[in-house]
Amino acid sequence: MIKFFMVDVESVSSNVPRSNFQEADLEILADLILESGGILKPLILKKTGFEQYEVVDGHFEYYSAVRAREKKPSEGDMVSALIISSENEDVALKQIASLKGIDSSGKSVTPELETTKLEPRLANLELRLEKQFNEFKSEILQERQRIDSQLKQLENLIPQKSEQINPLSLLNSLDKDELSIKLQRARIPGAEKIAKGIFDARRKKPKQEFEDYRDVVKSVKSLSDKTIKLGDKTILTIIDEWSRS
Repeated sequence: MIKFFMVDVESVSSNVPRSNFQEADLEILADLILESGGILKPLILKKTGFEQYEVVDGHFEYYSAVRAREKKPSEGDMVSALIISSENEDVALKQIASLKGIDSSGKSVTPELETTKLEPRLANLELRLEKQFNEFKSEILQERQRIDSQLKQLENLIPQKSEQINPLSLLNSLDKDELSIKLQRARIPGAEKIAKGIFDARRKKPKQEFEDYRDVVKSVKSLSDKTIKLGDKTILTIIDEWSRS
């Protein structure tokens, strides 16, 4: 007797290795399973123990369901299946083989190559990835423009303050220890390393001074020591803290 159930993916196993299938193909069907809310074609399973099942047909669909569960456990934990008894397994396999060779109109069909079936889905996936990449690129550009705008606003404000608290002047004049102390007072993470990086980068400049704040960031990043973390946000914090002091 054949019975239709919803079973836990973890209770199902397959005697066909997952490596027999391309991970890219499994990934595509896994996304479609999550989007549609389940497998449209039920797995054919046989019972092997208490709430334990083995795939009789639908190994590719099974591993795609496993991948869907790996991506979103809360949405891909259950899978639709037809459970056949062990004594009906041979008959069920013959029926499956027969159905695969006949379409719904009763005509004999030639199995479609897996690559041909995947072409439309791959094209759709490429379009989605390209769209996401362009959106991410646009967000990065907007963030960079925002930071540049803040830097320019701060640079325009700095000349209105007294020369002795000009942050750029301090960056161009203080020695390593003085820089470290001043950065620590401004609660800048990694103050000692940043102070050393600024000091070393400044000494490599032709006139031993930075042209502007972007030049400070760029020069420190060009050092061989990549553990020194001085980015746009950090230099903004330094300017802000030193301008108020």
